[in-house]
Amino acid sequence: MTEFKDTEVEMREFRLRVTTLGGLVFLCFVLLLARFVWLQIVKHNDFAVKAEENRISLLPIVPNRGLILDRNGVVLARNYSAYTLEITPSKLEAPLDDTIAELSKLVEVEVKDRRRFKKLMDDSKGFESVPLRTHLTDEEVARFSAQHFRFPGVEVQARLFRQYPLGESASHVIGYIGRVSRAEADALDDSDDAANYRGTDHIGKEGLEKSYEKLLHGQAGFEEVEKTSGGRAVRTLSRTPAKAGSNLILSIDIELQKIVEEAFGDRRGALVAIEPETGDVLAFVSRPGYDPNLFVDGIDTQSWDELNTSADKPMVNRPLSGTYAPGSTFKPFMALAALELGKRTPSQVTYDPGYFMLGGHRFNDDVAGGHGSVDMRKSIIVSCNTYYYSLGHDMGINAIHDFMQPFGFGQQTGIDLDNEKTGALPSPEWKARRFKGAAGRWVGGDTISVSNGSGLNAYTPLQIAHAVANLANNGVVMKPHLVKIVEDSTTHARKLTVAQQSYRIPLKQENIDFIKNAMVGVTSEPGGTAYRVFANAGYTVGGKTGTAQVITIKKGEKYNAARLAERLRDNALFTAFAPVDKPRIVLAMVVENAGHGGEAAAPIARKALDYYLLGKRPAEKDKNKVEKQDTENGDAPAT
Repeated sequence: MTEFKDTEVEMREFRLRVTTLGGLVFLCFVLLLARFVWLQIVKHNDFAVKAEENRISLLPIVPNRGLILDRNGVVLARNYSAYTLEITPSKLEAPLDDTIAELSKLVEVEVKDRRRFKKLMDDSKGFESVPLRTHLTDEEVARFSAQHFRFPGVEVQARLFRQYPLGESASHVIGYIGRVSRAEADALDDSDDAANYRGTDHIGKEGLEKSYEKLLHGQAGFEEVEKTSGGRAVRTLSRTPAKAGSNLILSIDIELQKIVEEAFGDRRGALVAIEPETGDVLAFVSRPGYDPNLFVDGIDTQSWDELNTSADKPMVNRPLSGTYAPGSTFKPFMALAALELGKRTPSQVTYDPGYFMLGGHRFNDDVAGGHGSVDMRKSIIVSCNTYYYSLGHDMGINAIHDFMQPFGFGQQTGIDLDNEKTGALPSPEWKARRFKGAAGRWVGGDTISVSNGSGLNAYTPLQIAHAVANLANNGVVMKPHLVKIVEDSTTHARKLTVAQQSYRIPLKQENIDFIKNAMVGVTSEPGGTAYRVFANAGYTVGGKTGTAQVITIKKGEKYNAARLAERLRDNALFTAFAPVDKPRIVLAMVVENAGHGGEAAAPIARKALDYYLLGKRPAEKDKNKVEKQDTENGDAPAT
């Protein structure tokens, strides 16, 4: 049977299909038109800026770091350029270990390089380049460059490096720089300095490198570079040069510093020398020190462990954060307090039978039979303990505390270094805060010990030197500082940073003169505890020895250094100012566990003063020699 087509139905279906297809085409056209309007009109400005950014990049120009020099122009920290082999882990196409193994066939990669690389990579962001080897030779650079195509993510970069040409000398003053850690990078990103630190790999970590970071770093520059779509630079469109960091000229005399460091030899301790009239710090010695060059490229684990686990604690900045009992160097201040407060006259005599009794407790003098009749001048010259036991008892702790505070004991001096310790100027209120319960109750014996420079006293060598400078400066207080001049590294314009007078301690000049004269007797009169050390000095010097116990001797026991471990023996201290009429230098020092101040500390001070005042350098055979002194009249433990 024949089937006939319904032409009318087919035509309706055809029209429906054409209409649907036309609608779809129209809808697509509308969408395309809307997208065109969105891109070309609504978002035109945004995309125009992005297109420009893709074509033009701003590359940071890292400024040269400022130099650090001593007061005579000796360079203590400088910069130099060297090639480094750097890996950006996020750009590697091969496993990291395989890449390093292949690289080691082209350049020498030692075990310590791998350890340092791992440490730096752990502390960095994955998209940053991390140095695997520094200081490549020209031959190594050439070998790698020929094989560069095999190592995507690995580059040779020319970098500026910091160098400390004198090694350990003054390391605790200068400090060091190191690579910016992840925490430091995050902090910089959140700070106003974020743009200024773009491209910067290193930052000050310790010492003046840290305290003066902003001045030393300088101002970053920028280069406007046109690039291809593949990121290759085509040409430089504009350039804003970086401004190098300022140079720091210190008050330190590095020759004086080195003479003192050599005089310490292997002994541990600290010395601070100050010009009292200005507050210039002339020497700031902390022994032992460390080589800051170890930190510039990132210190390897072995070296870091050695520094951190050493019993000598070379990383501790002793003048700034080491706290010590001042021993008998405290006595001139006690004597001055007695004169100012009317508790003693210079001629008033105290009889010393060899001990002082308080509440059934016996406080011994260093001389078994005592010094006999002792007036104030003699008490300083022979360092009579009993005189000060009695004086402290009569003055009371509150009077002692209030008199000592303006001199700077137990307070930060405000020196231009971070992390200065406060120490402790004891008082009943301080002890109650420091110790809990009955242990925090002040007792009479505490005052006796404090008055002799021991007990709860705890001051930094810097504080002691500052106090002696205030005494030598007739009560005028100058804030100690290490940076004397800030110099613009481009124009060489200089700005003096010497601090102005902080304040003046109201003291009677006749009392100051009396104390100074007694301190001169320490170094110039037979019986003085530093008399033999300063024989034929060639200048007048006021001094005071000190010997401070580091452990408590039980009742009935006698101190015997030979039976004690070396680190339990007394600390040796010495303070001095010279010349007496117009002091140019004041110093305070401690030699840890070295015994009597007159034996171990004063000879080092003599070398320092001989050089600074007379230009006299120690003979080669005497550089590390500390003469054994006659101890018959030597200073004894202060308790």
